[in-house]
Amino acid sequence: MGASVGQERAQYAGLKLDVLWVEPIPEVFATLQANLAAFPRQRALQALVADVDDREYEFHVANNAGQSSSILELKDHKDVWPEVSFAKSIKLRGVTLPTLLAREHIDVSRYDALIMDTQGSELMVLQGAATLLPLFKYIKTEAADFEIYEGCAQLNDLSAFLASHGFRERARSRFASRAAGGHCYDVVYQRNAAA
Repeated sequence: MGASVGQERAQYAGLKLDVLWVEPIPEVFATLQANLAAFPRQRALQALVADVDDREYEFHVANNAGQSSSILELKDHKDVWPEVSFAKSIKLRGVTLPTLLAREHIDVSRYDALIMDTQGSELMVLQGAATLLPLFKYIKTEAADFEIYEGCAQLNDLSAFLASHGFRERARSRFASRAAGGHCYDVVYQRNAAA
C-alpha cells in the first residue's frame, strides 16, 4: 500500500516474489505501471485503501513527487521535512483491501506479507483489512511515535492493534528523528505461530 513508483521492484524480482502494488495518485500510478512493465510477477492497482468502502476523501498530494501524500493534514512532519508541503488536493474514494482484492480477483494466498507506507493512515488500512490479517505472515509499516500527520495513528496504536490480531514486533529501524523528540521507523511484525 502506498507503492509510489515501485522503487523496490528490482529487489523483489531478485527474490522471485509475486508483488501487488497499490498506489492512489493517477500520475504516480502511471509511472509505476511503466516501471513494472519488465517485471511479469509484479502488478499495480490504482486505489486508495482505507477502513471503509466508498467514502470520499480529500487526498493531499505532496510536492516531493507525491511521497508524503496523505488523506491527513501535515502536523509535525514539517519538523522533520520542512521543505515538504501539499501542492494540490484531489477527491478519491476509499476501498478496503478485502473489497479491492475481491474486485480484482486477486488470490491473497500468493502474498505472505503486507507492506504499508500510507502516510499516517496505516491503522485505517489495517482496520479495513482485519479479516485478511490471519492470511499474512508479516506486516511491515512505517510508523512514528509522534503526531507526524494530524490525527494519525502512532507506533503504540499500530502495535496494540496488531498484537490483538496475533502479531508481535520483530524488527524496528529508525530512519528519521524530530529535534523536539520522536522518531520515524520502519517496523516489521510477525504473526505468532499459534495465531
